[in-house]
Amino acid sequence: MPARPTWQGHLRLSLVTCPVALYTAVSSSGDVHFHMLNPKTGSRVKMVTTDPETGPVERSSLIKGYEIEKGRYITVTDEEIRSVRLESTRTIDIERFVDIDDIDRLYWNDPYFLVPDGKMAAEAYAVIREAMAQSGRIALGRVVLHTRERLLALEPREHGIVAYSLRTRGEVRDPAEFFRDVPEAKPDAGMIEIAAKIIEQLEGPFEPATFVDHYEDALKALIKAKDKGEKPKVAPAPRDTPASDLMDALRRSLQGGAAPPARREPARAAKPKTPARKTARRKAS
Repeated sequence: MPARPTWQGHLRLSLVTCPVALYTAVSSSGDVHFHMLNPKTGSRVKMVTTDPETGPVERSSLIKGYEIEKGRYITVTDEEIRSVRLESTRTIDIERFVDIDDIDRLYWNDPYFLVPDGKMAAEAYAVIREAMAQSGRIALGRVVLHTRERLLALEPREHGIVAYSLRTRGEVRDPAEFFRDVPEAKPDAGMIEIAAKIIEQLEGPFEPATFVDHYEDALKALIKAKDKGEKPKVAPAPRDTPASDLMDALRRSLQGGAAPPARREPARAAKPKTPARKTARRKAS
């Protein structure tokens, strides 16, 4: 578990409250990161904060400002920002329970692990978690993260609770803005039938371990090749299928017999599921 939580506060269900800590559920530690270098010296450059009128400025002396109109700012101090305290700054207050299918997948954002903060919190935390599990629903509450109030969807999982931050209505664009200009097409019924058979060939279970970042691997291979003085390989550009060749491409795809993903054999000593416990699960994307 990470040493530092993203947020610490309290979880409250009506009059039941317990201290909790929120930890990010994803890691980017393995990502490839590039630094900016001076091409003449090969040295890493430093970004210098600069005032266009007076020149370089010490970063430690900078203050925050909000532009209310072109070139006019209202400045605020860190102390003033900290003074803006909503209840959601320190408490995740469960407001309601909803069916998971009621939440459009466009609204799901980042996952977190919500855990009890200290041994004294364990019992109240367990009561809230088990009650949520038996309801079969997702709990909604609010929390302030990184100076923004976020709606959280709380889902019981194993002995803990997973929290997903949800996007606001203002953040999610209307799909109609993008789909209204998509031309209406009436595909040939035979083509749809062949495509459906191809889909059947590709059916398989969702196995997260098989989904690796091939682009990340390709970047590492590029770096390794250049370090050895080798010339990087260039991937061929994809070729679009013209309408006149669509049926032929579908038939050849079907004849090629795309092999379905390997299915894992079920564990021999699998533990039986407890029918009395109904746990809400996030709808697969």
